[in-house]
Amino acid sequence: MKFNNGFFCSFVLPSFLVLGFFQESVHGRPLLMSPARPRPDNAAAFARWLVSQSSWGVLNTISSDWGGAPFGNVVSFSDGLPDKGKGIPYFYLTALDPTASNALKDQRSSFTISEYNLGTCGKKDPENPTCAKITLVGKLKLLEGTSKEAEFAQTALFTKHPEMKGWPKSHNFQVFKLEIENIFMINWFGGPKPLTVEQYLHAKMDKQTLIADATA
Repeated sequence: MKFNNGFFCSFVLPSFLVLGFFQESVHGRPLLMSPARPRPDNAAAFARWLVSQSSWGVLNTISSDWGGAPFGNVVSFSDGLPDKGKGIPYFYLTALDPTASNALKDQRSSFTISEYNLGTCGKKDPENPTCAKITLVGKLKLLEGTSKEAEFAQTALFTKHPEMKGWPKSHNFQVFKLEIENIFMINWFGGPKPLTVEQYLHAKMDKQTLIADATA
């Protein structure tokens, strides 16, 4: 029996999804085999989960061309290999774009991510406190091209964003990292969670902390 493309997609695809066969992310949503959403009260584990499962966010720099005004730009990033992130956002940027150009003059930056992009907020509005958001504040630094960290970062970026490998070499893309100094996260009612950089970077992503609770 033959099916047209539309019918095939609507009939067969859900079956595969239920079985968990597809493991690639779609439109920024997490892999089906990814770690479960941590409890909101485990701030460090939740923050690390949110960063590791995300693939893009808004990177803000200081624009000297516009009198020091903040400049936000949508950028792709990675903090490590899939489900093995280390919490530090790495970026593949070109100075032909304002973001990298700004950072080379003034490193002060912030990077904001919303849980809404993962598809785990249900029907909640992105501004709803239970749909998490995190802003990492610090300095956006260019990595030495031959360093081990740059090699690690490039592998992490190219694994999560394969398209980057084919970006024009003439644009001189380089690896940057956000050196985190402060963290602002809201993932429930009651204001931002108290969370230090040390707590965030040393959070253990074990089975006891990763408790699925997408409706919490």
